[in-house]
Amino acid sequence: MTELTFASYNVHKAVGADRRRDPERILAVIDELGADVVGLQEVDLRLGPRASVFERARLEHLGWQLASVPMKPASLGWHGNMLLVREGLTIDAVDAVHLPRLEPRGALTASLRVDGQPIRVTSMHLDLSGLRRKAQLALLCAAGRASGQPALMLGDLNAWLAHPERLRGLHDYWSVLTPGRSFPARGPLLSLDRMIVSPHWRCEQLEVFRSPLAREASDHLPIRARLTLDAQNLGTAPTQ
Repeated sequence: MTELTFASYNVHKAVGADRRRDPERILAVIDELGADVVGLQEVDLRLGPRASVFERARLEHLGWQLASVPMKPASLGWHGNMLLVREGLTIDAVDAVHLPRLEPRGALTASLRVDGQPIRVTSMHLDLSGLRRKAQLALLCAAGRASGQPALMLGDLNAWLAHPERLRGLHDYWSVLTPGRSFPARGPLLSLDRMIVSPHWRCEQLEVFRSPLAREASDHLPIRARLTLDAQNLGTAPTQ
């Protein structure tokens, strides 16, 4: 059985609760997570050249492979989204996803292989508008389901609903993993950060990561899940 740890983290452009921009503090939290794949949101500054708050060489020195589609030469993210992938997993392809939007939004999907098994992982930061968010989820869910592969979508859904599985596009195929309140980091009130998984996965552990450093490094707490590929469901085919 293949077991992987996934995490999602809105890093708020590396600005912490003390209003200091400190990329190394964010990287220390990511190291604490001990994840195999980390979906990041808000890794770039929003204006001008959209420079990344991280240096590519620094991430690679720490042992990460970057699944990235930079919007501009100085950036690393696609509308701020990227994925960090541990060495030992193979990145076959990385694709930017254009989302229907009122504000600058996008998602990033990576085709990975672990022990020869292809998997699909998407980092997303969805719209504040409920109608646009529904359309964005519907698009991402349809694409992930059509692939027929074990798929995982993670990120900041900006979903205020207690039960986002009611949103269009999820229906009976996807499962929403809601670890708990992750925003704001110092005193969490809202469960904005979630994971959405295809039937191929079994969740072994799910949590909001609440280390002292994580409470200070960003305005969101990271979330983490330990998932196992369920051999009985690897043959699950998408329903047309």
